[in-house]
Amino acid sequence: MARVPLIQEQDHPEFADMIEKFRAGRRGRLINIYRMLLNAPPLAESWFNHSNTVRWKTTLAGRLREIVIIRMGHLANSQYVLRQHVPSLALADGLSLEECDALADWRASKLFSASERAVLAYADSMTREIAVPDAVFAEVKRHFNDREIVELTVLIGTYNMNARVLQALQLDLEPLAP
Repeated sequence: MARVPLIQEQDHPEFADMIEKFRAGRRGRLINIYRMLLNAPPLAESWFNHSNTVRWKTTLAGRLREIVIIRMGHLANSQYVLRQHVPSLALADGLSLEECDALADWRASKLFSASERAVLAYADSMTREIAVPDAVFAEVKRHFNDREIVELTVLIGTYNMNARVLQALQLDLEPLAP
């Protein structure tokens, strides 16, 4: 159970415009992360805008973005992130369910390209050690330009923040769709 209350929209008509914006940007639903963040409305709005920028206003391919996000979900043991992205968002961006499952232990898998493996090693280093070894960074640099590296780094950092907030506040999973 979440450690802070999830805001009920009927109890807060003052949030109607913001809630509609969140709903429009999240497949027509007010998902729990925003219901939780609405306890601090400016942070909810900032989070929404930042997440949309990281996910939709970069040059990164959707497949690569989803690979990173799902790996971050596995690294942080964030069932919330995994449920949000697998299967619907991941499949829509070209991942198979087998690939989504393999991201839990990607090093043992042959399903990922050299550039994807470089990004996965980078995400693992950024998350586990924080300081990225030169060899790991050099491999990312071999496959991606400076803009893409910045975008990847911010994406990984964003999902590290996301996972830590979700875990600390024990955010409830969304109900499964019927």
